Amino acid sequence: MTTGYFGQLVCGRRAKWIVVALWAVVLVFAFPLAGKLGDVEKNDNASWLPGDAEATQVADLQKQFQPDDIVPAILVYERAGGVTPADQEKAVADARAIAAVPGVTGQVIGPVPAGDKAALQVIAPIKVDADGWDKIAGSVADIKAISGTGENGLGIYLTGPAGVAADSASAFEGIDGTLLYTTLIVVAIILLVTYRSPVLWLLPIVTAGFALITAQAVIYLLAKNAGLVVNAQSAGILTVLVFGAGTDYALLLVARYREELRRHADRHEAMIFALHRAGPAIIASAATVAIGMGCLTLAEVNSTRGLGPVAALGVVVGLLAMMTLLPALLVICGRWLFWPVRPRYGTAEPTATGIWARMGARIARRPRIVWIGTAAALGVMALGLLQLNANGLSQKDSFTSEQPSVAGLEVLGRHFPAGQGDPVVVIADAARRDQVGTTLAAVPGISAVGDPVVKNGLVEFEGTLTSAPDSQAAEDTVLAVREALRDTGAKVGGTTAMTYDINEANKHDNRLIIPLVLLVVLVILAVLLRSLVAPVILMATVVLSFAAALGVSTLVFRHVFGFAGEDTAFPLFVFVFLVALGIDYNIFLMTRVREEAREHGTRRGALIGLAATGGVITSAGIVLAGTFAALGSLPLVAFAEIGFAVAFGVLLDTLVVRSVLVTALNLDIGRWMWWPSRLTRQDPAADAPVSPAPAVLVRQPD
Repeated sequence: MTTGYFGQLVCGRRAKWIVVALWAVVLVFAFPLAGKLGDVEKNDNASWLPGDAEATQVADLQKQFQPDDIVPAILVYERAGGVTPADQEKAVADARAIAAVPGVTGQVIGPVPAGDKAALQVIAPIKVDADGWDKIAGSVADIKAISGTGENGLGIYLTGPAGVAADSASAFEGIDGTLLYTTLIVVAIILLVTYRSPVLWLLPIVTAGFALITAQAVIYLLAKNAGLVVNAQSAGILTVLVFGAGTDYALLLVARYREELRRHADRHEAMIFALHRAGPAIIASAATVAIGMGCLTLAEVNSTRGLGPVAALGVVVGLLAMMTLLPALLVICGRWLFWPVRPRYGTAEPTATGIWARMGARIARRPRIVWIGTAAALGVMALGLLQLNANGLSQKDSFTSEQPSVAGLEVLGRHFPAGQGDPVVVIADAARRDQVGTTLAAVPGISAVGDPVVKNGLVEFEGTLTSAPDSQAAEDTVLAVREALRDTGAKVGGTTAMTYDINEANKHDNRLIIPLVLLVVLVILAVLLRSLVAPVILMATVVLSFAAALGVSTLVFRHVFGFAGEDTAFPLFVFVFLVALGIDYNIFLMTRVREEAREHGTRRGALIGLAATGGVITSAGIVLAGTFAALGSLPLVAFAEIGFAVAFGVLLDTLVVRSVLVTALNLDIGRWMWWPSRLTRQDPAADAPVSPAPAVLVRQPD
């Protein structure tokens, strides 16, 4: 049997040491670079906004009036019985002290009394330069230290865009460590349960660690020298993908290596065969994820577009590590690594009579009834999509726990125009100054218009919203302003306009990228399985699984967690992760079924494939689900929703769709699953329906 040159190159008797040495050299150079990844992250507005959106154009034009981004921090002083002279004096003293806080620039406005005399507000503009977004939290903390939280009946709240940004930064703080440590714990537990070995779990984790550091170093170099955009979101998801997907590939390879150790006395030969037989499935899986993530580069939203190459690079580096470093380490360590259940040469394969073999036997009794019933159940679960509300989240609804800035927004809205401190920004030709100013002031929902600022032939207006900037009413006002000023050529921006443009771009990305990913995955499956029928059926199961996962998740969000809705990017992210990663399990299963079908027929091969891969695929699914579930530890609703939906979807795909639905379809359709390949022309007798209690065949040692 041809074993393949690659296996010999990676895990030969001398080659294995060279591979480990090369990775050690890579680590020496990569480690210091990986630590600098945070230095090149871009978390300013431009890194999140759609590139050609109107709000983005306004943000660019604003630099002519104000070279730096300015984010206002708003202090609100509230006393139920009305503010006192002492409260006024404190607010004045605070405003003077705040002017000296590092990061605060320009004039500190206030204290401004509310019309009901029950509150005061102080507005402090915070400069956001290249590093400013990382420093906002520090400036906000200094302001809080000056103002305090109030006493003797006086409540003090820090809110506004700077307050919200600081709370968001706090939510992201430690995201990499949280995801990393959670993944380490989950992987260790699953590997201990799967292999019952106290040491085996170390090698996949060490390899994934090497891969993550290398990927971070490569991404740092590209971000610094090639213009690759990286932000906190993509950096956090990189950790999930490298450890989640990489560990999946490790589990599959280790399982196949253990299987081959029972057939080959020489562990080097066993690994060469394992790479030869499992390698195509692993490579195809990684290609599916990488290309699927690469489709995100077509997104309009900058943050989504930047995630594409970051995620794809992470998966490719993870694949390289799992196909080179891990095999070399496994061969160097030898069979003792599996202690106390070492796979000895010539012993029987335990999966032949395991739980998945028994499940296959049950499905084989009535496969058509099983797949119809399973599909119907998934269809019922998908009905929860009727309650999906992926139209964006307000600031109040964006956090899973109460945040000081959100509480401050509510207090601000009780006493002042809700949009004060976060205006609508209009920039137009200076020649149209009077027309634009008059039209803007006449739009319902605009309570006041500030003095115009003229510079470089342009005029800038700021209009105060009567509604909260993150409300639907505020978005309606922005649209009304754009409609009213359409003939003037004016551009309308500001935070509310940014939110609206991002949501609209996300909806566009959903419509474009979801079908594209489906097409890409379909083509990869067709090439891998050399069939047209199997890819279509597998994609149908994946789409049904996605709909069911999203339906159940929506119901849980609404009726268990009490979330108000979903972010507009939620369907796209969940779809890409579930389809690109979830299809891995179908690839793992179907490549093994095809391998066995050549010798035993598709129906018998389906049972052998399920028995052989059931355990490892389930373990891989649990690892990946646990990794994404770690996102739920962050106090951000958008991340919690993505984490739950992907984790639930992966488990659903692993335990139900792949093991039950796909196996039942294989048993019912038989050799026609491979049309138009040569397997379709297999002797019908070799693919006859299996008996109710089939004997699962196992290869004898070579």
